Amino acid sequence: MAKPGGSDDTIVALSSGHPPAAVAVIRTSGPHAFAAAEALAGPLPPSRRAVLRSLHDPESGTLLDQALLLRFVSPASATGEDVVEYQCHGGRAVVRSILDALTALPGMRAAEPGEFTRRAFRNGRIDLTEAEGLADLLEAETESQRRAALLRADGGLRRLVEGWRERVVILSARAEAAIDYVGDEDETATDADALVVESRALADELEEWLARPRAEILKEGIRVVAAGPPNVGKSSLINALSQSERAIVTDIAGTTRDVIEVPLAIAGVPFVMVDTAGLRDSIDAVERIGVERAGSEVKRADILLWLGDPAEAPQHRHLLLIHPRADLPGRKNAPDGAIAISAVTGEGLDRLTRSLLDRAHTMVPGEGQLAFNQRQATEIATALAAIGESGTSDIVILADALRRAREAFDRITGRAGIDDMLDALFGRFCLGK
Repeated sequence: MAKPGGSDDTIVALSSGHPPAAVAVIRTSGPHAFAAAEALAGPLPPSRRAVLRSLHDPESGTLLDQALLLRFVSPASATGEDVVEYQCHGGRAVVRSILDALTALPGMRAAEPGEFTRRAFRNGRIDLTEAEGLADLLEAETESQRRAALLRADGGLRRLVEGWRERVVILSARAEAAIDYVGDEDETATDADALVVESRALADELEEWLARPRAEILKEGIRVVAAGPPNVGKSSLINALSQSERAIVTDIAGTTRDVIEVPLAIAGVPFVMVDTAGLRDSIDAVERIGVERAGSEVKRADILLWLGDPAEAPQHRHLLLIHPRADLPGRKNAPDGAIAISAVTGEGLDRLTRSLLDRAHTMVPGEGQLAFNQRQATEIATALAAIGESGTSDIVILADALRRAREAFDRITGRAGIDDMLDALFGRFCLGK
């Protein structure tokens, strides 16, 4: 088999959902895409014009289906190559017969996961930030995930980074020009001072962006951990918030012995609700393991719901004190600062939900705000560190620092130095993408 991403072969895949379905979309991309389409459907229509054609098996002449056919001429296509799409009926047998007929032709083969997008990247149709955004868009399950991924997939992050890179290139050119006049100390010093001031302004901007929330918390969900002593209502609270019976609820202390995670979306924001074992000393070996895991979850929590004595609450940046079982006699009055909750009557759940959203909005990227993933943030930090070293009147050192910053920006967009992570990225895509 040809190497994935090779330019001498043409790839084929189902690009729509798995059949059966009303309509299926089959995509081909590469130098043999047009010849293959002619073999199945006869003369091709003009570029970007949909026509209804009967598709026949080139070898047997058997009618396979009637389909809408579109062709896109390189480089004005999704992949930058010649592309043909077949919109056919979505039955399993129909799809299989067309795929078999196409892959039986010379130069044609089934696509690897993400190979269409990889070719788009290789041919300059998208950059690495757009590819990462597209991968997140395909995996988005909440409205906030969709909006954030779409900003990156639509090139917003690319334009931001390219703007920074252009500024560094201009500064680098001025630094290199100043080196040519290194014998004129007065002129060189003046140029270096101006470059340091402008570099510092860029560094300040990078610092501000690095302080913003990361993209990962939107993708993974805000981790909300319910913790406290045994039998205080943690499992009942998680069930009430998720509106499902995910955690076992009994009157027996120590029922929960493992970590139970319940993903859900509230107002389009992704959360992961976490039920934990009651925190206490125990002689039971299994329960002790559960208590240890609960302690780890408390440290890992983005938001901590504490259902025990407020005086015993762990230190946590985002701590919410919960007064559970507020429907029971003698528990009507909650301690100061605590939210009275009843999983039975629903009392306090709206207030708790609002509190969770208020905290969440400080942790996730704002509406319409771009966010870096960890890889991108690491490269921004590398560029910032290099620029930070440029606060010197030595023009040669300044030029080298600017060069290293430019290389970091190039790694963000995929201009250079990213071969080791491409397979992992494009492996996240489905076959038809």
